[in-house]
Amino acid sequence: MKKGFLMIALIVFGATAAQAQQDWGFGIKGGVNFANITGNDFGDADGRTSFYAGLVGELPIVDNLFSIQPEVMYSGQGYDLARIDQDNVFDTDDNVEYQLDYINVPILAKIYLVEGLSVQAGPSFNFKVNEEIDSAPTADNGDVDLDSAKDFEVGGAVGLEYKLNNGLFIQGRYNYGFTDIIDQGDVHNSVFQAGVGFMF
Repeated sequence: MKKGFLMIALIVFGATAAQAQQDWGFGIKGGVNFANITGNDFGDADGRTSFYAGLVGELPIVDNLFSIQPEVMYSGQGYDLARIDQDNVFDTDDNVEYQLDYINVPILAKIYLVEGLSVQAGPSFNFKVNEEIDSAPTADNGDVDLDSAKDFEVGGAVGLEYKLNNGLFIQGRYNYGFTDIIDQGDVHNSVFQAGVGFMF
């Protein structure tokens, strides 16, 4: 089912790109993730700093007032575990990362407050593509693959964006996973994002 959802999302986004010369706008975006895990069944942990990157479309419904904005992006999430390393086995910053990475497909309502400035909110359908413990995040070794988190997550996103007349935009956003990461337990993804993009 996960692959079916992802295939539908990619087909929809492909149609977005194919009609970019008409009403649709089409662009790219990327930036920094400040990710963590939250919930009643999860203790305190340091957040993981990673990245996101992907494609964005915009379909104007009411010119300069309201649009629908679908996106497809890779999102590095999870959290950092502080670890004392007496034997220098792990990386020098003494961090061990739980890396939980997704292909996120948000479909957002975009409301322009003034010219260029908009708020965005809507659901996000997230497909797990990587889950591992990395004891050396700054190197190529130290990876231990896991398969404990669910393959699919339903979340929500809300954010603020400012777009210049030349197509360049800056963006801040918060993403929250409504569904639990694991089968038993109140554990959710929580991600702040800051980045830039360009609409062609």
